[in-house]
Amino acid sequence: MPPLEVWLGVGSTYSYLTVMRAPALAAKAGVTLDWRPFSVRAIMQEMDNIPFATKPVKAAYMWRDIERRAAGFDLPVRVPAPYPLHDFDRANRIAVAARSEGWCEDYLRESYRLWFQEGVPAGSDDSLTRVLPACGQDIGRVLSVAGSAETQEAYDAATDAARGRGIFGAPSFVTSDGELFWGDDRLEEAIAWHKTAG
Repeated sequence: MPPLEVWLGVGSTYSYLTVMRAPALAAKAGVTLDWRPFSVRAIMQEMDNIPFATKPVKAAYMWRDIERRAAGFDLPVRVPAPYPLHDFDRANRIAVAARSEGWCEDYLRESYRLWFQEGVPAGSDDSLTRVLPACGQDIGRVLSVAGSAETQEAYDAATDAARGRGIFGAPSFVTSDGELFWGDDRLEEAIAWHKTAG
């Protein structure tokens, strides 16, 4: 069975729940995951969709919703977390590099844990000095790779691939038969569909 594609941009708030929940749910179902970082910000800007930063009432609901859902999953969370991320693209270029090298899941988990549990913004210097060593990675080497033209090309290609799948937000899941599910609240359904379609 091919892996379930998990599309997310480091910077997507609801992706905290997915990053923390998906590995165990997938393992229980016998499903593997393919983490696919991309620039959800670029796609949302193209759609003139800036969901929370300039909408305080909606943002307040989002933080409370994440808090409720996290409590239901016994996940620690401290909200509001710093948002939007200042180092969004750097965080995602590192994720793209990590995917190519096989440590993307660890990077995502540690980045989101620090961001949503300790208030350290993903992609920031403070975050990377803790996250990258925890993933067994050399900071200087990773920043060099993430800043390379090759990684930028891979990041742009990943965003184009997301567009090609009709993805408009994160987290999104694409099953083996091409079905698209959007939102952490569709994670279980996506896994079940993927397993049946496999």
